[in-house]
Amino acid sequence: MKFSTTQQNNVTVIAIEGNLMGGPDATALHDKLVELVEAKATRVVLDLSGVAIINSSGLGMLIKGVSTMKEAGGALKLAGASGKILELIKITKLTGVLQTYPTVADAVADFKK
Repeated sequence: MKFSTTQQNNVTVIAIEGNLMGGPDATALHDKLVELVEAKATRVVLDLSGVAIINSSGLGMLIKGVSTMKEAGGALKLAGASGKILELIKITKLTGVLQTYPTVADAVADFKK
């Protein structure tokens, strides 16, 4: 898994490419989120359009990210997830925990509400 970070309207967008499988990748992403919290950048969108596969460890990584941002007074939203990933979120009953949006633009716009 690789990721890159950009800014859109005071929202940090982290584009993820590869598979979300936990392990060392989870640590790298969590470290990035902690770095953002320390910089007071607590409005984050994870762009999952480049993610093909996610497992239970990957879901755990997303939940931990949501908790990290929520505890800091912010939010983490997911955008561009494939139908397969959205179905997994639904099956695991995480729709109330993981906010999903069709596009990054939709997720960023939701922060303005």
